[in-house]
Amino acid sequence: MARISLYCETPILAKGLESVIRNQAGLELLPVCTTVACLTEQVVQEAPDVVLLDLTPEVTFSMISGLRRSSSAKLILWVGTTSAEMAMQAMELGVRGILRKTLPVDLQVRCIQRIVAGDFWFEKALTDSSPGARRKPLSAREAQLVTLLAQGLRNKEIAAALFVSDGTVKEYLTRLFQKLGVKDRFELALFGLKNLNSLQLGQDLREAPGVPGPVPPFRSVLLEGSPEAAQAPLSLASTVMR
Repeated sequence: MARISLYCETPILAKGLESVIRNQAGLELLPVCTTVACLTEQVVQEAPDVVLLDLTPEVTFSMISGLRRSSSAKLILWVGTTSAEMAMQAMELGVRGILRKTLPVDLQVRCIQRIVAGDFWFEKALTDSSPGARRKPLSAREAQLVTLLAQGLRNKEIAAALFVSDGTVKEYLTRLFQKLGVKDRFELALFGLKNLNSLQLGQDLREAPGVPGPVPPFRSVLLEGSPEAAQAPLSLASTVMR
């Protein structure tokens, strides 16, 4: 049974989602929190598997970072509109998925279930809106680095996972930018979301000599969405990054 914490300031939305989730086998919704203080306390005391955040002005960079430090729960943003830039910022904060409130009910439930199972959930329109990277074969190390980057890890965290220095990570990134024709981490992470196949990647890396440790799981669900979703204004992203 996956336990879910929901933060939402709008009672009618909370009630609607609550009624849907309560009818789903395998999902248990904890009492809905209408304040960040309530959510923070609930996360510490109840240790939920998933935290679903209505993207209000109270959901800030420090608030999400605090949740990440205090809990291993998977984070989902529940939003009205979104953009590719926002998706990347959310990934860098450790968010596992972005769920639009306007999606059909069955897809909202499916999103939660897939993230509970360990997947990511970002709409396909978000990655399609980014400039296309060149499709070139990656070495095992390059593929592993892109995978870690797409999961939202920063340079220092990638370096620790690969047992290399920060400087080595920067060198790899510079070469990958040139090799794939992308201009920054944002485009490289979207390339990772869009193109890396987790099962094949995992097998390649396990067989590659000199690659330490297990490969972190990386599965993404790229949901078909309208192009308009990828062109949404950045007001929500700027709210997250305060």
